[in-house]
Amino acid sequence: MSNKPYWMLAGGLLLVGVPVAYAADAPDQFSVSAGANYSSGKYGTNTTTDIWSVPITGEYTTGDWTFKLVVPYINISGPGDVIPGVGQVHNNNPKSRGRGNGTGGPVGGPGTSTVTSGSASGLGDVVASIGYQVFTSADQTFGVDLTGKVKFGTANENKGLGTGKNDYGVALDTYKVVGNWTAFGGVGWMKYGSSQYIQLKNGFNANVGAQYKLGPADGIGVYYYYRERIATGGAAQSELTGYWNHKLGNSWRMQAYVMGGFADGSPDYGAGASLKYTF
Repeated sequence: MSNKPYWMLAGGLLLVGVPVAYAADAPDQFSVSAGANYSSGKYGTNTTTDIWSVPITGEYTTGDWTFKLVVPYINISGPGDVIPGVGQVHNNNPKSRGRGNGTGGPVGGPGTSTVTSGSASGLGDVVASIGYQVFTSADQTFGVDLTGKVKFGTANENKGLGTGKNDYGVALDTYKVVGNWTAFGGVGWMKYGSSQYIQLKNGFNANVGAQYKLGPADGIGVYYYYRERIATGGAAQSELTGYWNHKLGNSWRMQAYVMGGFADGSPDYGAGASLKYTF
């Protein structure tokens, strides 16, 4: 099916990308993309946490199926109780960032109520997903996708780069094209893994947005993302993202975004860009 619409889904967890509806050039294709993302926020603490990530993404589409793998590198500076993609948690790991691993040191010792801070870097959580296009209208202006996702706990929990546990999720997303406009939205649910140091509960998330096609090569859009609170002492995620994507010839696409957070579970602000090549 030519000109089949797809979009990349974001989760705060996952630093995967910005949701963008676009037309694929071929029913079967393989693509590789690389990006850089930055975010900063206090997450309900008195100390700012800065996070850099460089995700490498491989994606293969065949017929109604899409297979994706995201491998990120992360650098984080801030309290050990802030975990990338999760937000503020009660982290009782005595070796976490600022307590035993990473540069910097504790503002207060383990077991105290004082936040510890430091910096660390390394491999983030690898994310694999499989998407299936459940329905597409005859004119391809409306569709529904079902996606299953696994976040592997590859990020080092002793550095505060992750929880060290796997997460499992499912999402249902839809879009509608009207002229140059594409409206999209979806709901998802994640089963979060808990460790002996970090306790999480399962949670729902949702997104809604719209994209406007400026021309054959350019599109701009905005979307809102929400995730309910998943950690005791944490907060819900609530954030708004604006983005621009540009097609460079038949094989290259570039994308840039800025975002702002409205809850303690989200960073205060962020920005990023990515470049994608389709074989």
